[in-house]
Amino acid sequence: MALVSMKEMLIKAKAEGYAVGQFNINNLEWTQAILQAAEEEKSPVILGVSEGAGKYMGGFISVVHMVKGLMESYGITVPVAIHLDHGSSFAKCKEAIDAGFTSVMIDASHHSFEENVKITSEVVEYAHAKGVSVEAELGTVGGDEDGVIGGIIYANPEECRKMVELTDIDCLAPALGSVHGPYKGEPNLGFKEMEEISKLADLPLVLHGGTGIPTKDIQRSISLGTAKINVNTENQIEATKVIREILDNDKVVYDPRKFLGPAREAIKATVIGKIREFGSAQKA
Repeated sequence: MALVSMKEMLIKAKAEGYAVGQFNINNLEWTQAILQAAEEEKSPVILGVSEGAGKYMGGFISVVHMVKGLMESYGITVPVAIHLDHGSSFAKCKEAIDAGFTSVMIDASHHSFEENVKITSEVVEYAHAKGVSVEAELGTVGGDEDGVIGGIIYANPEECRKMVELTDIDCLAPALGSVHGPYKGEPNLGFKEMEEISKLADLPLVLHGGTGIPTKDIQRSISLGTAKINVNTENQIEATKVIREILDNDKVVYDPRKFLGPAREAIKATVIGKIREFGSAQKA
Protein backbone atom coordinates (compact mmCIF):
# COMPACT_ATOMS: atom_id res chain seq x y z
CA MET A 1 0.00 0.00 0.00
CA ALA A 2 1.23 3.53 -0.76
CA LEU A 3 1.98 5.99 2.03
CA VAL A 4 -1.03 8.10 3.05
CA SER A 5 -1.68 11.29 5.02
CA MET A 6 -3.05 11.10 8.56
CA LYS A 7 -6.25 12.95 7.75
CA GLU A 8 -8.58 10.09 6.80
CA MET A 9 -7.21 7.63 9.36
CA LEU A 10 -7.75 10.13 12.19
CA ILE A 11 -11.25 11.15 11.07
CA LYS A 12 -12.18 7.45 11.02
CA ALA A 13 -10.54 6.85 14.40
CA LYS A 14 -12.40 9.72 16.07
CA ALA A 15 -15.72 8.66 14.55
CA GLU A 16 -15.29 5.03 15.64
CA GLY A 17 -13.85 5.68 19.10
CA TYR A 18 -10.24 4.53 18.93
CA ALA A 19 -6.82 6.16 18.49
CA VAL A 20 -4.01 5.59 16.00
CA GLY A 21 -0.54 5.31 17.49
CA GLN A 22 2.32 7.49 16.35
CA PHE A 23 5.43 5.45 17.06
CA ASN A 24 8.65 7.35 16.53
CA ILE A 25 11.34 5.68 14.45
CA ASN A 26 15.01 6.02 15.39
CA ASN A 27 16.72 3.59 13.00
CA LEU A 28 16.15 0.53 10.76
CA GLU A 29 15.15 -1.83 13.58
CA TRP A 30 12.56 0.58 14.96
CA THR A 31 10.99 0.95 11.54
CA GLN A 32 10.95 -2.81 10.91
CA ALA A 33 9.35 -3.53 14.29
CA ILE A 34 6.61 -0.90 14.00
CA LEU A 35 5.64 -1.81 10.43
CA GLN A 36 5.55 -5.54 11.26
CA ALA A 37 3.46 -4.93 14.39
CA ALA A 38 0.94 -2.77 12.48
CA GLU A 39 0.63 -5.32 9.69
CA GLU A 40 0.14 -8.25 12.07
CA GLU A 41 -2.50 -6.32 14.03
CA LYS A 42 -4.11 -4.93 10.84
CA SER A 43 -3.85 -1.43 12.30
CA PRO A 44 -3.21 1.92 10.64
CA VAL A 45 0.05 3.42 11.91
CA ILE A 46 1.93 6.71 11.98
CA LEU A 47 5.72 6.68 11.84
CA GLY A 48 6.92 9.76 13.73
CA VAL A 49 10.26 11.31 12.79
CA SER A 50 11.77 14.09 14.88
CA GLU A 51 14.22 16.46 13.22
CA GLY A 52 17.04 14.99 15.31
CA ALA A 53 16.16 11.39 14.43
CA GLY A 54 15.78 12.33 10.77
CA LYS A 55 19.28 13.82 10.76
CA TYR A 56 20.65 10.75 12.58
CA MET A 57 19.19 8.45 9.90
CA GLY A 58 20.78 10.42 7.06
CA GLY A 59 18.10 13.01 6.33
CA PHE A 60 14.44 13.03 5.38
CA ILE A 61 15.02 11.54 1.91
CA SER A 62 16.84 8.55 3.44
CA VAL A 63 13.98 8.02 5.90
CA VAL A 64 11.34 8.00 3.15
CA HIS A 65 13.31 5.55 1.00
CA MET A 66 13.92 3.25 3.98
CA VAL A 67 10.22 3.20 4.88
CA LYS A 68 9.09 2.66 1.29
CA GLY A 69 11.64 -0.13 0.81
CA LEU A 70 10.54 -1.95 3.96
CA MET A 71 6.87 -1.57 3.08
CA GLU A 72 7.52 -3.16 -0.30
CA SER A 73 9.72 -5.94 1.11
CA TYR A 74 7.21 -6.80 3.84
CA GLY A 75 4.13 -6.44 1.64
CA ILE A 76 2.55 -3.91 4.01
CA THR A 77 -1.18 -3.53 3.34
CA VAL A 78 -2.23 -1.25 6.23
CA PRO A 79 -2.34 2.58 5.97
CA VAL A 80 1.04 4.12 6.91
CA ALA A 81 1.83 7.82 7.33
CA ILE A 82 5.33 9.30 7.71
CA HIS A 83 4.94 12.29 10.02
CA LEU A 84 7.42 15.03 10.92
CA ASP A 85 7.21 15.28 14.71
CA HIS A 86 7.63 18.79 16.16
CA GLY A 87 8.69 20.52 12.96
CA SER A 88 10.46 23.68 14.11
CA SER A 89 9.80 25.93 11.11
CA PHE A 90 8.07 26.29 7.76
CA ALA A 91 11.42 25.47 6.10
CA LYS A 92 11.76 22.15 7.94
CA CYS A 93 8.16 21.19 7.20
CA LYS A 94 8.68 22.03 3.51
CA GLU A 95 11.88 19.97 3.46
CA ALA A 96 10.03 16.95 4.88
CA ILE A 97 7.10 17.34 2.48
CA ASP A 98 9.43 17.68 -0.51
CA ALA A 99 11.25 14.52 0.61
CA GLY A 100 7.99 12.55 0.57
CA PHE A 101 6.60 12.82 4.10
CA THR A 102 2.82 12.48 4.05
CA SER A 103 2.16 14.45 7.23
CA VAL A 104 3.88 17.18 9.25
CA MET A 105 3.54 18.78 12.65
CA ILE A 106 4.41 22.45 12.83
CA ASP A 107 5.18 23.27 16.44
CA ALA A 108 5.10 27.05 16.72
CA SER A 109 3.63 26.84 20.23
CA HIS A 110 6.57 28.75 21.75
CA HIS A 111 5.60 31.82 19.68
CA SER A 112 2.73 34.19 20.39
CA PHE A 113 -0.71 32.91 19.38
CA GLU A 114 -0.77 35.29 16.39
CA GLU A 115 2.65 34.16 15.18
CA ASN A 116 1.70 30.49 15.73
CA VAL A 117 -1.38 31.00 13.53
CA LYS A 118 0.66 32.77 10.84
CA ILE A 119 3.36 30.08 10.63
CA THR A 120 0.84 27.24 10.85
CA SER A 121 -1.27 28.76 8.05
CA GLU A 122 1.77 28.93 5.77
CA VAL A 123 2.53 25.25 6.44
CA VAL A 124 -1.11 24.23 5.86
CA GLU A 125 -1.23 26.06 2.54
CA TYR A 126 1.91 24.33 1.26
CA ALA A 127 1.04 20.90 2.72
CA HIS A 128 -2.59 20.72 1.62
CA ALA A 129 -1.64 21.59 -1.95
CA LYS A 130 0.37 18.35 -1.93
CA GLY A 131 -2.17 16.20 -0.07
CA VAL A 132 -0.16 16.27 3.16
CA SER A 133 -1.88 16.50 6.58
CA VAL A 134 -0.89 19.04 9.23
CA GLU A 135 -0.84 18.89 13.05
CA ALA A 136 -0.39 22.00 15.21
CA GLU A 137 0.25 22.51 18.93
CA LEU A 138 -1.02 24.97 21.52
CA GLY A 139 0.34 25.24 25.04
CA THR A 140 3.52 23.44 26.09
CA VAL A 141 3.99 19.69 26.58
CA GLY A 142 6.46 19.18 29.42
CA GLY A 143 9.59 17.04 29.56
CA ASP A 144 12.41 16.49 27.07
CA GLU A 145 11.65 16.14 23.35
CA ASP A 146 14.78 15.62 21.25
CA GLY A 147 16.83 17.87 23.54
CA VAL A 148 14.15 20.57 23.84
CA ILE A 149 13.07 20.85 27.48
CA GLY A 150 9.89 22.63 28.56
CA GLY A 151 7.50 23.01 31.47
CA ILE A 152 3.79 22.28 31.17
CA ILE A 153 1.57 25.14 29.96
CA TYR A 154 -2.09 24.20 29.37
CA ALA A 155 -3.67 25.05 26.03
CA ASN A 156 -6.38 27.73 26.05
CA PRO A 157 -9.69 26.27 24.77
CA GLU A 158 -10.77 29.48 23.01
CA GLU A 159 -7.38 29.75 21.28
CA CYS A 160 -7.80 26.13 20.15
CA ARG A 161 -11.14 27.01 18.53
CA LYS A 162 -9.60 30.04 16.80
CA MET A 163 -6.56 28.05 15.65
CA VAL A 164 -8.76 25.49 13.87
CA GLU A 165 -10.96 28.20 12.37
CA LEU A 166 -8.05 30.34 11.13
CA THR A 167 -5.65 27.66 9.84
CA ASP A 168 -7.63 24.64 8.54
CA ILE A 169 -5.31 22.17 10.31
CA ASP A 170 -6.19 18.46 10.26
CA CYS A 171 -5.55 17.68 13.94
CA LEU A 172 -4.59 19.58 17.07
CA ALA A 173 -2.22 18.76 19.94
CA PRO A 174 -3.44 20.80 22.93
CA ALA A 175 -0.98 20.56 25.84
CA LEU A 176 -3.04 19.28 28.80
CA GLY A 177 -0.56 17.95 31.34
CA SER A 178 1.27 15.19 29.45
CA VAL A 179 5.07 15.13 29.18
CA HIS A 180 7.73 13.82 26.81
CA GLY A 181 9.88 11.15 28.45
CA PRO A 182 9.23 9.25 31.71
CA TYR A 183 6.71 10.67 34.20
CA LYS A 184 7.84 11.66 37.67
CA GLY A 185 4.83 10.45 39.64
CA GLU A 186 1.33 9.94 38.23
CA PRO A 187 0.27 11.76 35.05
CA ASN A 188 -2.37 14.41 35.69
CA LEU A 189 -4.26 15.12 32.46
CA GLY A 190 -6.74 17.98 32.12
CA PHE A 191 -9.82 16.05 31.03
CA LYS A 192 -12.21 18.94 31.64
CA GLU A 193 -10.20 21.12 29.25
CA MET A 194 -9.83 18.22 26.80
CA GLU A 195 -13.60 17.82 26.63
CA GLU A 196 -14.11 21.55 26.13
CA ILE A 197 -11.42 21.78 23.43
CA SER A 198 -12.80 18.72 21.65
CA LYS A 199 -16.22 20.35 21.42
CA LEU A 200 -14.92 23.78 20.40
CA ALA A 201 -12.30 22.56 17.90
CA ASP A 202 -14.36 19.69 16.48
CA LEU A 203 -11.47 17.77 14.94
CA PRO A 204 -9.18 14.91 16.03
CA LEU A 205 -7.03 15.70 19.06
CA VAL A 206 -3.48 14.46 19.64
CA LEU A 207 -1.97 13.30 22.94
CA HIS A 208 1.81 13.70 23.16
CA GLY A 209 3.82 11.82 25.75
CA GLY A 210 1.77 8.60 25.62
CA THR A 211 4.36 6.55 27.54
CA GLY A 212 3.36 5.85 31.13
CA ILE A 213 -0.24 7.09 30.94
CA PRO A 214 -2.58 4.56 32.63
CA THR A 215 -4.99 2.65 30.37
CA LYS A 216 -8.02 4.22 32.05
CA ASP A 217 -6.70 7.70 31.18
CA ILE A 218 -5.94 6.59 27.62
CA GLN A 219 -9.51 5.31 27.25
CA ARG A 220 -10.97 8.49 28.72
CA SER A 221 -8.86 10.62 26.37
CA ILE A 222 -10.10 8.63 23.38
CA SER A 223 -13.71 9.04 24.53
CA LEU A 224 -13.13 12.82 24.57
CA GLY A 225 -11.94 13.02 20.95
CA THR A 226 -8.26 12.05 21.12
CA ALA A 227 -7.56 10.11 17.91
CA LYS A 228 -3.73 10.09 17.83
CA ILE A 229 -1.41 9.09 20.68
CA ASN A 230 2.36 9.48 20.46
CA VAL A 231 4.73 6.86 21.89
CA ASN A 232 8.53 6.84 21.78
CA THR A 233 10.09 6.60 25.25
CA GLU A 234 8.51 3.23 26.07
CA ASN A 235 9.96 1.63 22.93
CA GLN A 236 13.38 3.12 23.70
CA ILE A 237 13.29 1.85 27.28
CA GLU A 238 12.21 -1.70 26.31
CA ALA A 239 14.79 -1.95 23.51
CA THR A 240 17.61 -0.69 25.74
CA LYS A 241 16.61 -3.07 28.53
CA VAL A 242 17.06 -6.06 26.20
CA ILE A 243 20.36 -4.80 24.75
CA ARG A 244 21.75 -4.11 28.23
CA GLU A 245 20.76 -7.57 29.46
CA ILE A 246 22.40 -9.31 26.48
CA LEU A 247 25.64 -7.31 26.78
CA ASP A 248 25.77 -7.80 30.56
CA ASN A 249 25.43 -11.58 30.15
CA ASP A 250 27.70 -12.05 27.12
CA LYS A 251 31.00 -10.18 27.26
CA VAL A 252 32.29 -11.54 23.92
CA VAL A 253 29.30 -10.90 21.60
CA TYR A 254 30.14 -8.38 18.87
CA ASP A 255 27.68 -9.06 16.02
CA PRO A 256 25.13 -6.20 16.31
CA ARG A 257 22.39 -8.46 14.99
CA LYS A 258 22.71 -10.55 18.16
CA PHE A 259 21.46 -7.67 20.32
CA LEU A 260 19.63 -5.41 17.85
CA GLY A 261 17.46 -8.33 16.66
CA PRO A 262 16.09 -9.07 20.16
CA ALA A 263 15.70 -5.31 20.75
CA ARG A 264 13.59 -5.14 17.60
CA GLU A 265 11.35 -7.92 18.94
CA ALA A 266 10.92 -6.00 22.21
CA ILE A 267 9.83 -2.90 20.29
CA LYS A 268 7.42 -4.96 18.19
CA ALA A 269 5.83 -6.50 21.29
CA THR A 270 5.48 -3.06 22.90
CA VAL A 271 3.86 -1.59 19.78
CA ILE A 272 1.41 -4.50 19.52
CA GLY A 273 0.41 -3.89 23.15
CA LYS A 274 -0.16 -0.19 22.44
CA ILE A 275 -2.15 -0.86 19.27
CA ARG A 276 -4.50 -3.09 21.26
CA GLU A 277 -4.71 -0.58 24.12
CA PHE A 278 -5.57 2.23 21.69
CA GLY A 279 -8.24 0.08 20.01
CA SER A 280 -6.84 0.36 16.47
CA ALA A 281 -6.27 -3.38 15.88
CA GLN A 282 -8.31 -4.70 12.93
CA LYS A 283 -9.22 -1.11 11.91
CA ALA A 284 -7.07 -0.93 8.78
